[in-house]
Amino acid sequence: MTHARPVVRTLRSSLAFVLAALPCALHAAQAPESNLSFANGIVAVAEEKAITVDDIRREIMPLIPALQREARNEKEFNEKLEALQDEKIQDQIDRVLIVKDFYKEKEGEGKRSIPASYIDNQLAETIITQFDNDRSKFLAHLRRQGKTIREFRRELEEDMIYGYMRSQQRKSQSLISPFKVETYYNENKDRFFQDDQVHLRLIQFNRTPNSTDAELSSKAEMVYARLKGGESFADIAKEISQDTRRSRGGDWGWQKRGDLRPELSDPVFALGKGEVTRPILMAEGAFILYVEDRKFAGTQPLDEVRDEIERILVQQMARSSQERWLERLRRNGYVKHF
Repeated sequence: MTHARPVVRTLRSSLAFVLAALPCALHAAQAPESNLSFANGIVAVAEEKAITVDDIRREIMPLIPALQREARNEKEFNEKLEALQDEKIQDQIDRVLIVKDFYKEKEGEGKRSIPASYIDNQLAETIITQFDNDRSKFLAHLRRQGKTIREFRRELEEDMIYGYMRSQQRKSQSLISPFKVETYYNENKDRFFQDDQVHLRLIQFNRTPNSTDAELSSKAEMVYARLKGGESFADIAKEISQDTRRSRGGDWGWQKRGDLRPELSDPVFALGKGEVTRPILMAEGAFILYVEDRKFAGTQPLDEVRDEIERILVQQMARSSQERWLERLRRNGYVKHF
């Protein structure tokens, strides 16, 4: 068996040379025509499937514009391109090995397969969504790709298998013990520190060119009196507020002290849950703020972050399990690089 290794420099450079023929800001000159013959070359063989330069180029081409935007110079572009090439080649190899693993007969299990009806349905959905439900467009696309319908159906089947096998790996890591959660919490308490926050609602009166402070104060004081009389802040906000979240009852969600200007943060953070500020006059107009809820600075209790920690641990375990799974497939499969 030949284990998966990074592609040798000669072919990697050849693939980069083929891609350099594409018009882009970092590569103005086109590669000589003679080098385009590498487009028919073989990058690797996984089991019995040859992975070609063309296969990798089709994967990489849509990502070239993003690489151009991210790269600060040609050297960095080439480095990112080489890393992307290696990643896509390994992805193609892993895909072959995963599909093979699906079909492998296991003790106590029959041979698995994808029902033909599933592939029929996916093919119909593909023609609808990608080809405007026009079969002639679909067939023309296949001709340009040099593929038969049978080959396209096989690709759909492998897509389903690949997605299914990856999802099964993730599901196998769905149970996290309370001990692991508590250990992660104790070792990462800094991650769960939170600043002072208020769940803020706001009523706003916009200042017009002819507005005076006295007029704004009078309007705001009348509303303040209604609030003190027990009326709902959200209902009054929907009725008269002139801010952008009027329809939501002036709800601005959770705000940190640093999210607000001092003229607003100082009075609102002096309040407790369920309290309201007196009208605040500013250049933009008059404001009344309501603290619907309050969180004080400090480390969040474990019970508040337990679900978040479980999600983090599930993701970590899934990644680790997937890497072990892929390493096993690579170790036991036949892979040869050229």
